[in-house]
Amino acid sequence: MPVRPAPPAPGPAHPTTYEGGPAFTREPRDELFLLAVGNFVSQPAGYESGAERDGRYARLVGELAVADPAWTAGLLRWLRGEGNMRTASLVGAAVYVRARLAAGATDGPSNRSVIDSVLQRADEPGELIAHWTATYGRTVPQPVKRGIADAVRRLYTSRSLVKYDTASHAFRFGDVLNLVHAAPDPAKPWQGALFRYALDRRHHPETAVPPEADAVLTAHRALMELPVDERRALVTGPGGSERLAAAGMTWEALAGWLHGPLDAAVWEAVIPAMGPMALLRNLRNFDSAKISAEAAASVAARISDAGEVARSRQFPMRYLAARRNAPKRRWAAALEEALGHSLANVPALPGRTLILVDRSDSMFWDAVSARSKLTRAAAAAVFGSALALRAEQADLVEFGWSSKEVSFTRGEPVLDVQKRFHRLGGTHTTKAVREHYRGHDRVLIVTDEQAAPCLPGGPVEPVPPEVPVYTWNLAGYRPAHAPTGPHRHTFGGLTDAAFRMIPLIESGRRAGWPWTADLSRPDGGASPAG
Repeated sequence: MPVRPAPPAPGPAHPTTYEGGPAFTREPRDELFLLAVGNFVSQPAGYESGAERDGRYARLVGELAVADPAWTAGLLRWLRGEGNMRTASLVGAAVYVRARLAAGATDGPSNRSVIDSVLQRADEPGELIAHWTATYGRTVPQPVKRGIADAVRRLYTSRSLVKYDTASHAFRFGDVLNLVHAAPDPAKPWQGALFRYALDRRHHPETAVPPEADAVLTAHRALMELPVDERRALVTGPGGSERLAAAGMTWEALAGWLHGPLDAAVWEAVIPAMGPMALLRNLRNFDSAKISAEAAASVAARISDAGEVARSRQFPMRYLAARRNAPKRRWAAALEEALGHSLANVPALPGRTLILVDRSDSMFWDAVSARSKLTRAAAAAVFGSALALRAEQADLVEFGWSSKEVSFTRGEPVLDVQKRFHRLGGTHTTKAVREHYRGHDRVLIVTDEQAAPCLPGGPVEPVPPEVPVYTWNLAGYRPAHAPTGPHRHTFGGLTDAAFRMIPLIESGRRAGWPWTADLSRPDGGASPAG
């Protein structure tokens, strides 16, 4: 989403990037948005520790929860939804409530509604309670309890209980129900029996009996009671896939239930019930187990299906990571197709576009998340390549100490183009722009913004002020590498939503934040974030 850095304050103490180049500070909302979409909680970035980034995030959320509660509530709701940033939204909601209770603030969206809005999966009520008690103590305020109770009525079902109500969670479903005193939803007559069973499972597991009318819980209990030596044959025999699906059995639980590894026959039985993300995570396991060609074809069809990709809301980098983790050629075409679907919202930019991809050392230092080996450099290359391939006419450039064009042919796979990038040392952004800008209609820079001091001939920007320059910041660092201006925008994070703003801005519309139809900005700025 486009954000707008403020100009540096006059005087000798101008801010700098972490590499010593001239920098510009952002107003708090822009800084928070960029940090939120570029940060994975407790994940360090090369120039900031995880604790420093978490502290900056909490400080900004707390300040804006009081100063601008409607904006902050919208950000947190959007992060968990379209932004697909699960932990950041939960942590942010806790900070929101904590700060507003401390300040006695009552305006804007209620604390209860903000808590409810960020809880979108059935294990998250327990995770939010675990976070609150670990961070703020055992006393949980009423607005938090009420918001969690609202979410519980939406999220607790038979299948979610089978999947998430396990001993690995600090707060089981029964613990959550006890703490928040959630009453069943009157519109769901089955929910009262489900809640009672969840409480019994937690406190009296030896006598807990699922409701007779609940087919999923009854089927699951039957599987659990089956003798261990009969389980594998039941799963791999006729109707095994249907039995697993009817009982809500997940692939994660299968190995423990079978008391043994998942071989090809077991994988093939559970694959039909697996979601697209689970399939992606297990491609290497499928290869190791040597699943059949027919089963592999089914997996490939699922992960490359446009509808499945849209529903999974996965970042494009997920497919690159899957390609690297499962290098067998039989997955390559499916992953490339899925990557193409995940980039469906990348605009086909008209005219001539200059795309510069940062390949400096700092882009290689950190993975995009704690659970991924994919660097920001790799993610940037994929995004830059995708933009170039979709544009009417594009020059794709990699830059660091030096810079050069990256060749590509329209219609070729994104992942093939990505392989042509190199590691290029330091960050001389202005120099790269100066060397490659040739009257383009726009410039897009994919970077972490940590530019080195200007070389001789700088820092005068070579792009005319009326030509749009879009900076795509993948790290969420505080210092910005460019000043404000009516045609200067900074994007954050790795979601497709930001790409959609480029044609909106260029068509002359005044884009608003992605979570509100209100396009007004209190500061009257020309470059709102989203």
